[in-house]
Amino acid sequence: MSESLVSANDAGAPLELSLVVPVFNEEESVGPLVERIVEAMAGYASPWELILVDDGSTDATLVNARHYVGRNGLALRIVALQRNFGQTAAMQAGIDAAQGRLIATMDGDLQNDPKDIPSMVSELERRELDLLVGWRKNRQDGLLLRKIPSWCANYLIGRITGVKLHDYGCSLKIYRASIIKQVKLMGEMHRFIPAWVAGVVPSSRIGEMPVTHHARQHGVSKYGISRTFRVILDLLSVMFFMRYKARPGHFFGSLGLGFGAIAALILFYLFVDKFIMGHDIGTRPMLMVGVVFLLSSVQLITTGILAEMIARTYYRDDASPNYIVRQIFDGNEA
Repeated sequence: MSESLVSANDAGAPLELSLVVPVFNEEESVGPLVERIVEAMAGYASPWELILVDDGSTDATLVNARHYVGRNGLALRIVALQRNFGQTAAMQAGIDAAQGRLIATMDGDLQNDPKDIPSMVSELERRELDLLVGWRKNRQDGLLLRKIPSWCANYLIGRITGVKLHDYGCSLKIYRASIIKQVKLMGEMHRFIPAWVAGVVPSSRIGEMPVTHHARQHGVSKYGISRTFRVILDLLSVMFFMRYKARPGHFFGSLGLGFGAIAALILFYLFVDKFIMGHDIGTRPMLMVGVVFLLSSVQLITTGILAEMIARTYYRDDASPNYIVRQIFDGNEA
């Protein structure tokens, strides 16, 4: 262990960096992961901490990780969740527990390289950014099932959100804690973090930097081709929340007015056809279509009003987390 690391962590100085790593069924990787992080951060002079979030692992991940708690010179905390809540919730749990001025996140499967973290911190400070995203320029993953879907997703996300990045899916990121703690992560939205951050700060304060990416050595990937369909659904949610989170009534109201306009045109045409032209309209399908569009218009507009009421009450006051912590291991437990 480096002398600088020990003194930095023991000096009682304000914590500079919190490194958050969610892990799930990574019993073979968690030990080498901690060792690599310690080695990579040996030359980092400022105080830092490591937070491992065990996302309800069913193997020996938690047991293996606890061997490093209390290790001399390593400020390690393990947040053990009660069950598997998913990567987004685990990442949120780690961010909530983090005490550093800056927060770094990375995967626990040894594919991200912790040696990139010090240089990313320097780059974030040099460019005065609030979020620096890793770009796996030479990604070590399968072409058909991982790279191609990722390229398509990155393109779509950039087009819809306006945040132009090469790699939204890279978990290796550096944040200013004061910014990321303003964002509440839910569902499977971790891959859209730059888009959520763009709702808090200008996109000019979000940047990217090429990072090292390694092939998976242990275990199996938690993702498959089905992730592509989830990304599309999540992307629609992101688009809605980015544009209409504070005014959902505009979204539903716009649709309602559109349906209402079509209904008005149809019913006006039928009115003229019935009372001026003298034609029978009782059996015409267009009458049913007009009535359905009119009812849809009323329903969408009233849904928009209800959505506005919900947005101004429930979401404003809701502070409940989307995870449950079973226990925290920091070396001080009985």
